[in-house]
Amino acid sequence: MATLLKNCSQIVTNTDLGAGELGVVERGALLVDDSGLVAWVGLEAELPSDLPHDTLVDLKGRVVMPGLVECHTHLVFAGDRTQDYADRCAGISYEEVAKRGGGIRLSVRETRLASRETLLELGRARLAQFLEMGVTTVEIKSGYGLSYEDELKCLEVIAELSDEGPVRVVATVLGAHIVPDDYADRRGEYVSMLVDELLPEVARRELASFVDVFCETGAYTVTETRQIFSRARELGFGIKVHAEQLSRTGATLLATEFGAASADHLEFVEDADVAALAASGTVAVLLPGAGLFLGGNKRPPARKLLDAGVSVALSTDFNPGTCPSVHLPMMTTLGCSWLGLAPFEAIRGVTVAAAQALDLKDGRGTLAVGAPADFSVHKIASWAEIPYLFGRNTADEVWVAGNRVS
Repeated sequence: MATLLKNCSQIVTNTDLGAGELGVVERGALLVDDSGLVAWVGLEAELPSDLPHDTLVDLKGRVVMPGLVECHTHLVFAGDRTQDYADRCAGISYEEVAKRGGGIRLSVRETRLASRETLLELGRARLAQFLEMGVTTVEIKSGYGLSYEDELKCLEVIAELSDEGPVRVVATVLGAHIVPDDYADRRGEYVSMLVDELLPEVARRELASFVDVFCETGAYTVTETRQIFSRARELGFGIKVHAEQLSRTGATLLATEFGAASADHLEFVEDADVAALAASGTVAVLLPGAGLFLGGNKRPPARKLLDAGVSVALSTDFNPGTCPSVHLPMMTTLGCSWLGLAPFEAIRGVTVAAAQALDLKDGRGTLAVGAPADFSVHKIASWAEIPYLFGRNTADEVWVAGNRVS
């Protein structure tokens, strides 16, 4: 059923159709065809009189945004890390919390104990919260199972969440999050299990599009990461990497060598890393909520990355330990106020750049003709109020594939 939406004060298209860096169409209209794709977008005054439609929707002067794309989450987990947070507030470092049995290891223990049904229920609720924020595509990593059986359990939950909809899900296998305690003295065996058993099974069952590695002091070395990425490439996975978050390891250069879709975090990147990202086309995914929540003073050089020509995306890094927030619109505020992005750069960071970080080529993050009709409707005067209205959710309605879902 084709739907015509009229009386939009602004439509952010992220194309060259309209004005400014975001292709904003003032006083626009949007036609969605019966397959859930954008069939026409432009000035309402130029709307052809013969466009066929079954339903007419008056948006009453509100702003239309492309569905936001959340490109980095750890959404499938059980339990919480409130004690970890209290410890860090008391001055205990993130690294020391982990050594005491908190951090990722705590989430692994609780996730392993949780049933599929529990993880599904938790995942549904979290995706619903993202949807309310105007987020229509969410990347979800495994990484709190860290065994063959439990990683598959988490990936099966992600697959079921994807099948249920309405949020579109991109799955990533992060079996290399940390080395689990039961392999502490035989980490080589764990890496071998990942490359010889887990990744081939995930590929066979098509449970993930990407392989990610936490390449960091205390997690995985560059040598181990290279071994995992080599196998991932052989199996047809895309590559993502947690890079230079707590120290500079060389993970960014490795990511660009493998043509990674994204390198994420990047607090400790240096000039050579920035140049490599610019040359490779690998997207820099910045996670300001995590940096703020951890209380760190080291910020990724967003302005330097952008000025070098690197595509910069923003994400919540939603997870139980370092950013338990689904508020992707607030990350645009932090992107501007904490990292130095312009408002239009922050909006691109949660739309087209985030879609690029997931290697999505179907038009998500835009409202171009032929793109999925995923969008949100906001009762605001201008798109620029989204980063400006710090901590407020301005989304009135959310549509996926041309259907209102929230």
